[in-house]
Amino acid sequence: MPGFLFDFNAEAVLQRILCLDIGDKRTGVAVSDPLGITAQSVETIFTKGRDKDAARVAELAEKYQTRRILCGLPRRLSGEEGLQAAKVREFAAVLAEKGFEVRFMDERLTSVSAERVLIGAGVRRDSRKNVIDKLAAAFILQDYLDMGGWKEASQADSGNQEVQ
Repeated sequence: MPGFLFDFNAEAVLQRILCLDIGDKRTGVAVSDPLGITAQSVETIFTKGRDKDAARVAELAEKYQTRRILCGLPRRLSGEEGLQAAKVREFAAVLAEKGFEVRFMDERLTSVSAERVLIGAGVRRDSRKNVIDKLAAAFILQDYLDMGGWKEASQADSGNQEVQ
């Protein structure tokens, strides 16, 4: 194309990424712009069970025309995975069974960062509960995008890439 100094595959680039910050009571959702430069908070899904939650994620993926799901993976400060990480992986497996391409991103301290931003903005405690998870999802996704975003997996890759 005239005016471009580089060659790119527009179909591969112009697909958004839906990011989930999965918790026991709420799941924060964020989405990238089509070019994979910025992350925006979308909504908070209040947990109604695995199947209903997965159905809502599928609705959002359809709305944003993507099959790419990035799941925040909670780890202990030591780097080890605990019970919550296992729950995230189980939910991600349900999404993968539905045909989504699922990847993981270390989410350590994103909820803490989101809470600090909200406190700094003067958001009341009762209001923070409604937005903290979707803001944390946006932080996870923005970190992922800043690290290079969604690269196409190699033939040998299982499709469940993880960024540390």
